[in-house]
Amino acid sequence: MSVTTFRTATAAILLSVVAFEPGLALAAEILPFETAAFEKAQADGKPIVVDVAAPWCPTCAAQKPIIEKLAADPAHADMQIFQVSFDDQKEVVRALNAQRQSTLIAFDGTKETGRSVGDTNADSIAALFASTKGE
Repeated sequence: MSVTTFRTATAAILLSVVAFEPGLALAAEILPFETAAFEKAQADGKPIVVDVAAPWCPTCAAQKPIIEKLAADPAHADMQIFQVSFDDQKEVVRALNAQRQSTLIAFDGTKETGRSVGDTNADSIAALFASTKGE
């Protein structure tokens, strides 16, 4: 077996172990907003970001790849991101006091740590995500 083949085989084995390790989270969970799941994440003291968005909103569309990139970062592996439909979940929108679509709300458990509206700057959205861990 050549060194290159050995390295490739070793890398494949390591990736398969990491990929199938039970309980090992490599990315934040992105979930549709459900009150019970949100309240459980808060009670568990999880870092949380709530994304209030609408499919017709160009600002929301600009935020989406930033949120997905941050969600994929292992630094946010224990985070839960809840997506609220601005159009279809009006009661939740009101309860969160979200006046507009493109609202991002960060929580460290039950404590709100930050909020932004209409922000498409990757650095400030990353800072909002970081605020969920008291950073």
